[in-house]
Amino acid sequence: MFNNKSIIITGGTGSFGKRYTKTLLERYKPKKIIIFSRDELKQFEMQQTYNNPCMRYFIGDVRDRYRLEEAMEGLDYVIHAAALKQVPAAEYNPMECIKTNINGAENVIRAALKNNVQKVIALSTDKAANPINLYGATKLASDKLFVAANNIAGKKPTRFSVVRYGNVVGSRGSVVPFFQKLIDQGAAELPITHENMTRFIITLQQGVDFVLKNFERMHGGEIFVPKIPSMNMVEVAKAMAPNLDIKIVGIRPGEKMHETMCPADDSHLTLEFDDHFVICPTIQFSYQSDFSVNKIGETGQSVAMGFEYQSGTNPQWLSAEGFLEMAKEYVD
Repeated sequence: MFNNKSIIITGGTGSFGKRYTKTLLERYKPKKIIIFSRDELKQFEMQQTYNNPCMRYFIGDVRDRYRLEEAMEGLDYVIHAAALKQVPAAEYNPMECIKTNINGAENVIRAALKNNVQKVIALSTDKAANPINLYGATKLASDKLFVAANNIAGKKPTRFSVVRYGNVVGSRGSVVPFFQKLIDQGAAELPITHENMTRFIITLQQGVDFVLKNFERMHGGEIFVPKIPSMNMVEVAKAMAPNLDIKIVGIRPGEKMHETMCPADDSHLTLEFDDHFVICPTIQFSYQSDFSVNKIGETGQSVAMGFEYQSGTNPQWLSAEGFLEMAKEYVD
């Protein structure tokens, strides 16, 4: 569905944007791919690898609605990946996080509507479910904005959905490259915030493939959640460096013990499909769809009341061998 289509990726020089671009170029023949981001150096570096004639690089900030409107003119699809993502940084710089993650989301919505873009998928995070930190709270607000945008659209063709998933193995700033750097530097121990901490684990390619598939699946208004394994953070450290000691350093500002992707309070809205969940919108749309059957004919069933999809109680767990296989491109 991406052949001869024009696509923009906000925050496109990040780990996700690069892999998404690589996948689009390998599998499809897009008319245009626009990388929209703030950092000219990262764009220059990305251009050295991704210089296909269909590529375009726009300097811009999602805080600037008018620049987004210019960038989205004549486009078909939007992937909104731009965000301030570091939990402690958001705690110390709350207004900056709000300006990018909430105000920026509103600007993306308005620009997409003005240009009659066909479909928009916004990337969310497990931290948006039952948030206890500012980053998660801003992403929950962003999720709500994108869902409600389907009503704001009125008679316009634009549809908006959200993809929510967990920790991405090897993404910039994540624990795997951090641990690997310490190992390469000859560290005697690896820091863990708490011995019981768990996280959902997904590879970058799995995240990209999930987003690609949901462009086909979406009616508009869904929050898509993949079924992915969990892992204890101590086990991650042991898998990467079995001979190193573990140092417990304490939970960081705004950090959870376990992450949730489908909250129990949303169980009455949650549908289970073979390889993913869908959280249906809380509000009614003029085009209200049967979300139990998606656009490619897959069918889902309602979950039990009180159901929660949480990393600590997830039935699917990752072994050390499985983790190393997922992380092989990032682990020496």
